[in-house]
Amino acid sequence: MIREEDNHTQCPQIQTALEEEGSQLQKSPSMASSCAKSHLIISFVVACLLLLLHSAAAAAAAAVNSSTLHPSQEIAKHRRIRAHLKRLNKPSVKTIKSSDGDLIDCVPSHLQPAFDHPKLRGQKPLDAPERPRGHNLSSTTASFSLQAWTLSGESCPEGTVPIRRTTPEDILRASSFQRFGRKPASARRVRRDSTSNGHEHAVGYIMGDQYYGAKASLSVWSPKVTTASEFSLSQIWIISGSFGNDLNTIEAGWQVSPQLYGDNRPRFFTYWTTDAYQETGCYNLLCSGFIQTNNKIAIGAAISPTSALNGGQFDIDLLVWKDPKHGHWWLEFGSGLLIGYWPSFLFSHLAEHANMVQFGGEIVNMQSSGFHTSTQMGSGHFAQEGFRKASYFRNLQLVDWDNSLIPMSNLKLMADHPNCYSIQGGVNRVWGNYFYYGGPGRNVRCP
Repeated sequence: MIREEDNHTQCPQIQTALEEEGSQLQKSPSMASSCAKSHLIISFVVACLLLLLHSAAAAAAAAVNSSTLHPSQEIAKHRRIRAHLKRLNKPSVKTIKSSDGDLIDCVPSHLQPAFDHPKLRGQKPLDAPERPRGHNLSSTTASFSLQAWTLSGESCPEGTVPIRRTTPEDILRASSFQRFGRKPASARRVRRDSTSNGHEHAVGYIMGDQYYGAKASLSVWSPKVTTASEFSLSQIWIISGSFGNDLNTIEAGWQVSPQLYGDNRPRFFTYWTTDAYQETGCYNLLCSGFIQTNNKIAIGAAISPTSALNGGQFDIDLLVWKDPKHGHWWLEFGSGLLIGYWPSFLFSHLAEHANMVQFGGEIVNMQSSGFHTSTQMGSGHFAQEGFRKASYFRNLQLVDWDNSLIPMSNLKLMADHPNCYSIQGGVNRVWGNYFYYGGPGRNVRCP
């Protein structure tokens, strides 16, 4: 690097040497001017170099700071995640690796997360209750493989329950640590126009009486979900209370949720809340609540097979009903596979009965691109396209006060964005009460 003081010594020396060589160059004005210009140029170069060095140092410091901001908060965050994983992932007697990447832990039934609840500690799952009258069990579906993790032939031993292992990545994908495993509080609007909160529905529902359960067969598809923060689901809702902060729901069905599961596979799920999705309840077994009694079905695991467009149609039976003896709400999946129950003490209004039952589809529309989402509901095809194209619910039934299954009557249909997702129903001798529903989301009539 050229230093400024070197210039001060070099220019007089040059001028002295020239004076000795001849008088014609003595005290030459051009030489003085050259030295002055040289001094200015070198000073400018030095200033530029200093400025560049300062900028580079500042940028390097900023990069270091950005990667090491709040290290104590990062440490605390990871400690909380580890502690939460320890609460959820209970000691297992066996672990099965599914072909889709899931790890299924076979956990002794008395160690499952539900028994962390103060009112359940030290207890064991109850025996199976009496099924509703009119419910016909079939031996064919009970032995049929319904989930991807069972395709290898592996199974969990008797006395254990299969639980999908939660990973750190699952928690980090959540919108916040506090909301992991929960629906957003805005989901309380389960059937009203949902323009303001992004939740959109195409559903059949009944209300105005006392209900003690519901049953339906629903087709399973793999709808496309556009962004990780959106989901698409098909389910039964058992509802009581108002649509304010006291809303009680029990929910079961299948869903595609990249944020919750990290992929786009349709998965069997459950949900419950007693305060309109605010502080209580969760998906699957991600909190203390639902008690599982079955060793063949993992809640939160992928369903296999699924329906194909213009091809084979695959549906699952779901039955939710209130045991008249103990008052708990039980869940059956498939035909004869009793999954478990929600203890009645979890609820306020549902401790007695439901005042509304709802069937159908729901999606979340984040409008992340400024337009309506292209997330599909059901098969991604409109209800009017019918069998082998549209998703469906069939054989809709209710459980009455006498613990009997009765046909659905006075079913109301509603699609709050019919140009995006539609619904169309009917009744026949084979399917009883049924409806087709769904749609592609964004299209020329749904901008």
